[in-house]
Amino acid sequence: MQQIIEHIPILTTILAIVFAVEIFKHYQRRKTTYLLWWTIGVLTFGLGTLAESVNTLFGWYAINLKYWYIIGALLGGFPLAQGSVFLLMNKTFARVTTVIFVALILVASVCVVLTPLSIPEDYDFKLTGSVFAWQWVRLFSPFINIYAFIFLVGGAIYSAYKYYRQGIREAPFKGNIFIAIGGLLPGIGGTFTRMGYVEVLFLTELIGLFLIYYGYRIIKLEKRKDYQIAQ
Repeated sequence: MQQIIEHIPILTTILAIVFAVEIFKHYQRRKTTYLLWWTIGVLTFGLGTLAESVNTLFGWYAINLKYWYIIGALLGGFPLAQGSVFLLMNKTFARVTTVIFVALILVASVCVVLTPLSIPEDYDFKLTGSVFAWQWVRLFSPFINIYAFIFLVGGAIYSAYKYYRQGIREAPFKGNIFIAIGGLLPGIGGTFTRMGYVEVLFLTELIGLFLIYYGYRIIKLEKRKDYQIAQ
């Protein structure tokens, strides 16, 4: 069972590739900023699970650990959340927060690259930031992840509520509910990772990404139907 769970990131990476290709094609047709950010977000998600796959298939490497932490713990859901910011908020807020958080992520990433590692004798060579000698480096991620949670999960809940108030309780409403739940799950997995249970993250990443993809598909297909009817 343990080995099966450790190979879950491989499936998640494949799903992320499929999702990223589809949403990028959507962006090419629409040319909207929020779709570009969502494309980056799904790609980033896949790059994070790719690092987990490398750790499973080829073993532990310090460079892969730091790469995983930067992609997963620092970038995390930020690009997806920023897509929601560009969709729901005014352009000034979206641009200012982009500059602030991109700068914060860059500074944090440099710190992760520079920190020495402190490997305990009983280390099981799982992916975790607990081996960073500079433990203060891990204080960057909560600020970024809270912001991502507010606008990814909160944005989806707000959109679902708006559709519900309008009496629209099918595709757009349901799609945003799935996206909200999907955005929440990796955060829960990340909390378990901090406690040493990285396997929980593997499972929540797969289910979370699938729910986000499913919600996206529901909304996309409904809008396509509306367009065809209008034609």
